[in-house]
Amino acid sequence: MIQVDCPFCGKRNLTEFAYGGEAHIARPKDMAAISDAEFARYLFTRKNPKGAHQERWNHAMGCRRWFNAVRHTVTDQFWATYKVGETAPLPPDDWDGVLSKSEFEATTETEAK
Repeated sequence: MIQVDCPFCGKRNLTEFAYGGEAHIARPKDMAAISDAEFARYLFTRKNPKGAHQERWNHAMGCRRWFNAVRHTVTDQFWATYKVGETAPLPPDDWDGVLSKSEFEATTETEAK
């Protein structure tokens, strides 16, 4: 069972949440000045990485609030969740998404000793 840590409610089952797409999409400052191609790129073009990805999520069956998450797209392992407007807590480059954040940090601390 996958648990998601809602920044407002705490850990809940994944079935309570709805995926909202890529996070941190910057809206063009002057929509009237951009071309149709630029508007289409803003509207439809999204990253599709294999690995850590910053995403928007909605706690649809709970508080109904939006938040951001860093999730591994291959393993569905969540690294962290954070409120909209906060800086993304990015995982280290060697995180493969198999271990959770706490398991990964415990492993790296053990190896460092």
